[in-house]
Amino acid sequence: MRRPYGTPGARAARRFATLGTVDKKNALRAGALTAGTTLMMLLMSSPALALNRDDGDDPGPGLSVMETLGLYVAAPIVLFLVIAGLVMVGDKSRKQQKQS
Repeated sequence: MRRPYGTPGARAARRFATLGTVDKKNALRAGALTAGTTLMMLLMSSPALALNRDDGDDPGPGLSVMETLGLYVAAPIVLFLVIAGLVMVGDKSRKQQKQS
């Protein structure tokens, strides 16, 4: 039978002995800080002020559903695909130059 290294007669170390040893005081402090910060951010932002028009405020017509989807969904996807395609083309040409 093999003897473990270390102090003779000591208990064998458990595998995950330090996994659940979070200090409850620090966890409570972090939670309170996060909750307080979130609450202050919600209280400081006042969406009700957006209802009052300023002098010279002249909003344009709203976007349709298709315009909104095109602008905020389709355009970023197309832009991503174009950039990814250019990167792939540049990478392939560099690999071909190294092989030659």
